Amino acid sequence: MLTLTIKKKWFDMIMSGEKKEEYREIKPYYDSRFRHVWQRSFVGGKAPRKIRFRNGYSADSPSFIAACTLDVGEGQPEWGAEPGKQYYRLHILSVNNEKDPKWFKLVNESINEYEEVNQADIIEKFDF
Repeated sequence: MLTLTIKKKWFDMIMSGEKKEEYREIKPYYDSRFRHVWQRSFVGGKAPRKIRFRNGYSADSPSFIAACTLDVGEGQPEWGAEPGKQYYRLHILSVNNEKDPKWFKLVNESINEYEEVNQADIIEKFDF
């Protein structure tokens, strides 16, 4: 699972439900990390993936896991983006504080369901 560090202000806003996107600069560093997580559907990664956000660098820093999708576009200045700049945008679909096993089950089911539907679409389009 990909772990991204995040400042406390943004961490708290995401946990409260106020902030629904997290931004990363478009650089080779993030290219490789996002490509590894989303694989074939790298940019425009509509399949949700679990991403750990951590407020700090130590293993015991506060963290949460979020189900996210990925695309590229401009961000919201009130959420930390520079106006007119393109970013990798992680769209936060749901958040969990790592204590609810039901959340993990639901997220895993939705990821699997999306991938099964997406695979069926690919097979149908390309007539495998």
